[in-house]
Amino acid sequence: MSSAKHFLELIQKSRKGKFKIYIGMSAGVGKTFRMLQEAHSLLRNGIDVKVGYIETHGREETQALAEGIPEIARKSVFYKGKNLEEMDLQAIINEHPEVVLVDELAHTNVEGSKNKKRWQDVLEILDNGINVISAMNIQHIESLNEEVKKITGIEVAERVPDKILALADEVVNIDLTADELLTRLKEGKIYKKEKIQTALSNFFQSGHILQLRELALKEVATHVERKVETEIKTENFKPIKFLACISSNEKIAKTIIRKTARLASYYNSPWIVLYIQKPSENPEKIALDKQRYLINNFNLAQELGAKVVRIKDSSVHNGILEYVIAHNITTVCMGKPHAKFWQRLFGYSWIYSLMNGLNERQVDIIILS
Repeated sequence: MSSAKHFLELIQKSRKGKFKIYIGMSAGVGKTFRMLQEAHSLLRNGIDVKVGYIETHGREETQALAEGIPEIARKSVFYKGKNLEEMDLQAIINEHPEVVLVDELAHTNVEGSKNKKRWQDVLEILDNGINVISAMNIQHIESLNEEVKKITGIEVAERVPDKILALADEVVNIDLTADELLTRLKEGKIYKKEKIQTALSNFFQSGHILQLRELALKEVATHVERKVETEIKTENFKPIKFLACISSNEKIAKTIIRKTARLASYYNSPWIVLYIQKPSENPEKIALDKQRYLINNFNLAQELGAKVVRIKDSSVHNGILEYVIAHNITTVCMGKPHAKFWQRLFGYSWIYSLMNGLNERQVDIIILS
């Protein structure tokens, strides 16, 4: 496999582990199968490959392919009266294989584990100089959460921050047509018979699959473009820097953060979330629930890779403009102003002053709805 050969070359270049992610539009497209195929290929090339954690979901083809690949024993964790199996992070670090397979990147570890999430385990494995091949579904990407919910009607609880995908040296899309995926489902290759009808009525509807497939293809295309931009720099390349301006409005702020995260991810750019705290919103005056929402949104922004900045200023537009000038911001992202602002647009509302100020400095402004 040429793909395995390329990963082999990457492995030999760096002390920090190299990271490869197989991504797919849904369960059953063949991500784990491809990981195992690659492991066999690397083993034939004399590479020390071990299974850290593989989830076969009882699929016969996958189970058969897992045979012959050495496995690092899982650890048994007693939780709520049950013995659960988890990936043994310390055993992987101690055994130190050249390459380790880690499935289900979005998995939440059992309470009491060293790290809350499996992707955090992977970062630790990479820091120890071990190369990782992993897999996940498109619906687990944090900034796609709202889009996936709109498509499927399902809120995905286990999510992976976009910065983890940005760290990957390779992202490979395992692509199937909707018809191929539905055929696999009906043949019992994804779920057991009793689960098939439920799956067809819910997540595995043809329209859902097509939209998720488009998201997966876009995600991988974005990753490739990002690599081209970072590895083939040109003199004319102007670094883009996004500033997401948020208020204490919980829902609007969350939308601005997620959409700016997508834009920053697309351009592989640094981004900042800015909150201008007016005197009316100082900690003594602001409602407790608003304060809590703000902190939650700051945490979300940091998880998605943003730097969070909080500035006290009685003038919102002055605070934004000063920050833009001082930090060479190229693009400002903000929510749609309320109608009353537009009614005063030709007066001297803050939005008008801000747009003028940004225009003078050739700073782009993106209004997010």
